[in-house]
Amino acid sequence: MPHFTPVRVRGGRYRPRRFVRRRRQALAAGLVLTAAVLVAAGPRAPAGAEQGDRARGHPVADAAPERRAVERVSAPVRIADAATVRLLRPGDRVDVVATGETAAGGAADVVARGALVTGVPEPLDGETVSGALVVLSVPRGTAARLAGASATARLAVTLC
Repeated sequence: MPHFTPVRVRGGRYRPRRFVRRRRQALAAGLVLTAAVLVAAGPRAPAGAEQGDRARGHPVADAAPERRAVERVSAPVRIADAATVRLLRPGDRVDVVATGETAAGGAADVVARGALVTGVPEPLDGETVSGALVVLSVPRGTAARLAGASATARLAVTLC
């Protein structure tokens, strides 16, 4: 027999499995590399700061102003219509409207919006003619407006 080079067959029957296996390995290597880059590029704590001092995420350019809680006070208010007050229960939200008599027929202004009803005292004998009392929880500034409006106008409530 004469001397000849060996015959090699390309792309035998195992080639598709090898291709899938190498593709999976390449994908896994890409994911590992991406995770390493993200960890390396993550936010850093300033020099001298302890690890738990600062929340992670975007740096804060300007600190948000600290919001103070609005101080709420209880304001007793005499409502002109006693029957309307009998409909109210503690926990209801009401708008307080001041009505004034003018030459044009009258004007109405909303004095308090979304006031919380905290109490509805029982009326005393003969007090239903002049209206009924209701206790509202409102901010301090609104309580001053309610007191001023009750001295010069008749007050009514609307349920929210």
